[in-house]
Amino acid sequence: MISELRKRPFVRPLLFWMAGIAISSSVHTCTGFAGMLFFLSLFLPVALCLAVPFQSSLLYSNRWTGGGILLFLLLLLSFAVHRFSNDHSFASERIMVRPGEIQQELVERIDRLQLNDSEKSVLATLVLGYRKAMSREAREKFTIAGVSHILSVSGFHVAVVAAFLSFFFSFLPRGNPFSSWLRYLLLMIPVWCFVFISGMSAPAVRSGIMFTFFQTGRVLRRSSDSYNILAASAFCMLAFQPSLLFDIGFQLSYLAVFSILYLQPRIAAWIDVRNPIPAIPWKWITVTLAAQTGTTFLCLYYFGQFSVFFLYANLPVMLFANLLIPLGLLWMLLPSWLPGYSVLQELLEFFTRSLVRTVDVIASLPGASIDFPFGFISMITGYAMLFLLCLYFRKHTPWILLFALALCFFILLIRLFDRLLSLFP
Repeated sequence: MISELRKRPFVRPLLFWMAGIAISSSVHTCTGFAGMLFFLSLFLPVALCLAVPFQSSLLYSNRWTGGGILLFLLLLLSFAVHRFSNDHSFASERIMVRPGEIQQELVERIDRLQLNDSEKSVLATLVLGYRKAMSREAREKFTIAGVSHILSVSGFHVAVVAAFLSFFFSFLPRGNPFSSWLRYLLLMIPVWCFVFISGMSAPAVRSGIMFTFFQTGRVLRRSSDSYNILAASAFCMLAFQPSLLFDIGFQLSYLAVFSILYLQPRIAAWIDVRNPIPAIPWKWITVTLAAQTGTTFLCLYYFGQFSVFFLYANLPVMLFANLLIPLGLLWMLLPSWLPGYSVLQELLEFFTRSLVRTVDVIASLPGASIDFPFGFISMITGYAMLFLLCLYFRKHTPWILLFALALCFFILLIRLFDRLLSLFP
């Protein structure tokens, strides 16, 4: 565990920063005390550096002590920043005004499509993250089908936009430093424009930061670690707005990405698919299974609902979304006098109708969704069980599997106890 943390230097500061935010949210204190902690967390490291002469041997022999002090000071700093952000208006609230205006302008263009109101709202939500026009009934259908994540602009949407841009700029020569930096700018600017006009939701900003770190390392010819990039993006977001730690979208986004990074390669290894044609849907299946496995307990805690046909719904919905996102953005941004614009509009209308009808059919199936409310203790126990199962498949130690099964039995006891309480109020 320690060796893994050493490979990823952003993980330790992130854990202590999150701990400071969690402590700050549970402790009521005044702004003056938060300001004092902020001053101490900045002043003490400088004072220690000035008071202790720099000696490399002394620094190496006391690296654990120094590291512990710095992490403790980081904990105090996160505590102070979170308290300060709760008592003062942050710039992020003002940043959100302009994206809303641009969104509204683009949504007005969708009214020109030959679609009903429900289909227009689905397209606006899918492409722009504009959720105001979407009815509760339409959102419920996507939730029952297990594809509600497609309505929130996230890493999937950013990945589709980035893949389309990479294909569009594939004519640029590779290996040339000038063309590499030009390609970098041509990718970064449109991706962040998309993140901006989509409302700058936590999942979209997370994916934008991760994409920026990855592409920066690539253009600088530096090796990158996905887990370290994930931790670095979380640290940047929480340093700017600590209250995001308690945002549902933030939690689900990072948990889904972590699950995909860890579980997807292991699930994909179950079947060795060498043919490139079935390899694409098999990759989608493994990504869906990994993300669903990692977010199930958190979704049950927040929403109390589990979709039975999520795997069958995700394959066609992801296919339509891969087509609709670039087509929708092109149709909104291109002038109407351009040749082929009417054909683009007809394709956009056809794929939007197909997506909505697919979701309607799957959501109308009997038993498509199961009500399965989870409490906080059940959620924590579920993730402890999942951790032990992952550890068992890695080490193959019998007692680990025994503890995992014991936790599963504990969850069933909690469910049985809650059921009995509901029968005898």
